[in-house]
Amino acid sequence: MTSPSDLAARWPLAQLHDVRDELLAAWDRPGYHDLRHLAEVLDRIDELDAAGVRFDRVPVVLAAWFHDAVYDGEPGAEERSAAWAATVLPDPPAAEVARLVRMTEHHRPDDHDPNGCVLSDADLAILGAAESRYEEYAADVRREYAHVPDLDFRAGRAAVLEDLAAKPRLFQTPEAADLWEARARQNVAAEIRRLRAT
Repeated sequence: MTSPSDLAARWPLAQLHDVRDELLAAWDRPGYHDLRHLAEVLDRIDELDAAGVRFDRVPVVLAAWFHDAVYDGEPGAEERSAAWAATVLPDPPAAEVARLVRMTEHHRPDDHDPNGCVLSDADLAILGAAESRYEEYAADVRREYAHVPDLDFRAGRAAVLEDLAAKPRLFQTPEAADLWEARARQNVAAEIRRLRAT
């Protein structure tokens, strides 16, 4: 289990610990978009860094901290998360962090945007998880949308996954594609089949 104290040490700034603590409190909630997700995204950023991907580490890590900080199942969560970053961070890197957070709404960074590509890849890396972890992820997403009737959820979730699957590649960086693309395609296709089997 991921604890706030474990994550606190991964805050990339020497200051703004009050902001870090507010973010940790925001992430400490049930469902998929929880402290575990934050830790996994940070782990995947580290993995891509270790694989030699070049990017601006501090704004990307800060964007990971903010990207789902507001998550309530309602439209505009990414924009509200981006606005939070823009309000509390100094600039630089506030504008870049907010831009990256907004990008996570659709996960379609430009190929020439290394920061966006790394954040998108790290956020979507759960798609390439081992089957048991992927099933936990899918179940947690359903819990987050417990207020949505089953038929509506299945249709909406399938549409999101089909939109992702229609991309020429799920992962932008070659390193992420090597690590996660094949498994992610299998996981996504299997979930779409389950959702469409009504």
